Amino acid sequence: MIKRTLLAGAASLAVMLAFAAAPASAQIKIGVAGPITGSLASFGAQLKAGAEAAVADINAAGGVLGQQVQLEIGDDACDAKQAVSVANKFASSGVKFVAGHFCSSSSIPASKVYAEEGILQITPASTNPKFTEEGSWNTFRTCGRDDQQGKFAGPYLAKEFKDANIAVLHDNTTYGKGIADLTKKYMNEAGKKEVLYQAIVPGERDYTAVVSRLKEAHINLIYVGGYHPEIGLITKQAREQGLKVTMIGPDSINTQELWQITGDAGEGIMFTFAPDPMKNPAAAAVVSAFKAKGINPEGYTLDTYAAIQEWALAATKAGSTDAKKVAATLKSSGPWNTVLGPLSYDAKGDLTKADYVWYIWHNGNYGEM
Repeated sequence: MIKRTLLAGAASLAVMLAFAAAPASAQIKIGVAGPITGSLASFGAQLKAGAEAAVADINAAGGVLGQQVQLEIGDDACDAKQAVSVANKFASSGVKFVAGHFCSSSSIPASKVYAEEGILQITPASTNPKFTEEGSWNTFRTCGRDDQQGKFAGPYLAKEFKDANIAVLHDNTTYGKGIADLTKKYMNEAGKKEVLYQAIVPGERDYTAVVSRLKEAHINLIYVGGYHPEIGLITKQAREQGLKVTMIGPDSINTQELWQITGDAGEGIMFTFAPDPMKNPAAAAVVSAFKAKGINPEGYTLDTYAAIQEWALAATKAGSTDAKKVAATLKSSGPWNTVLGPLSYDAKGDLTKADYVWYIWHNGNYGEM
């Protein structure tokens, strides 16, 4: 009986020690947030895949400062109120860093919560300038800004389509209207005036009235500031109504889901985005690992991976996961060698260098022009 009691006591002590040394007590919590559900869920899947791969690779290499990293996933459905709710939940659970959100309309309000709660935020996709212009110490991005993208696209439209009747459409979202207005601004400054400027209602299924107005104005080039569901439907319905136009959009249509909407009508759609990160030699091993799992790391997958990668590098260099110390290190040190290549930051948290190139859809896939 005494022996059994001693054995039981030893077992209990072993269990207690195991719990004391359990990974949960030594884990650093970080989050990834985006539209895991909703019409833009394909982008949420990109962010989630990039984050999970980065965390797995970091943990396999020993973690950060000797601790394993635990990933929490937040679904904001690209809704501002849900984004704030996600931010508060992350804060309550002790998250130190967030890779996200996707939509600018989510990232901007969420960033206010993160700043108050001492959480670092690096968005892989939110391009509206207000995110960093109105941001605090905690706002960073691994992508460019809409003013940079618009300055690239606008003059190109003015030069290459100087004889076209151009329509500029936008969906009234923070992102969509923002990129449309900036592209229009730089196009106008380059000497080209649009024939039509109009808002569309996101989430609609029938854009017949919009297409009819485009036909009446003899439009032969449409620039749409918005997301792929609306751009895809407008393209398809324009083709069905016999409107032969060049369709151009921003970086929000870099998802295979666009072609699922348009079918062959999507042939020739053009859009702007950063140089293909999958072609970057620094990403070769990571891209191969993704493809071995049957995942195409398109769009913002690698931007998300890079956000977590550079957070880990900066935390290691700072010797702390304290968000303010990591943020200061991100800005003062670098460049940070990531799957996107070397990244450096200015005082606002924007990349010191952000390039854009043209992509075109052909036979169900997109690639650099």
